[in-house]
Amino acid sequence: MVICPSDGTAPLMQSYLEKIRNLKIGWNRRSLDESDFYRLCNRFKITVVEMPLRTNGFYYCVKGKHFIAVDSKLARVKKLVVMFHEFAHFLMHAPETNTTASFHGLGIKTRKEREADTFAVCALIPKTSIENGVLSDLLDEGFPEDLIEERLAIYRSLGL
Repeated sequence: MVICPSDGTAPLMQSYLEKIRNLKIGWNRRSLDESDFYRLCNRFKITVVEMPLRTNGFYYCVKGKHFIAVDSKLARVKKLVVMFHEFAHFLMHAPETNTTASFHGLGIKTRKEREADTFAVCALIPKTSIENGVLSDLLDEGFPEDLIEERLAIYRSLGL
């Protein structure tokens, strides 16, 4: 959701934030984990497949059924980023019935990819972590420095 509110997308951003609030899972208030991801997927009847892939992961919808595939070889933090990124595609970009697919890490960074990245980063590194100054602990927990920097940029630009 790295969106400039002055470009006419503010209503879209508010719509996304409302969808996220309605999840009632603590997004951007506490650090979400793999069990939260699976709880969300179960709630929305999304089938999750973890297997060796040539990409980090992807979301797809076929005949109204939703799927998320994640590369089983990914390290813990990267895997969580991919899981929540792909869930964000379901939440914010899924069609009602059309067949679609979104692949993590392939191609240029579109608006939808930036939105999914923002959802994932805020799911893992909540606003409270920034405001309470515990970012240094994240490095010890295996969070890459570039992910922490991306999170700080989202906080500065959007206040999320």
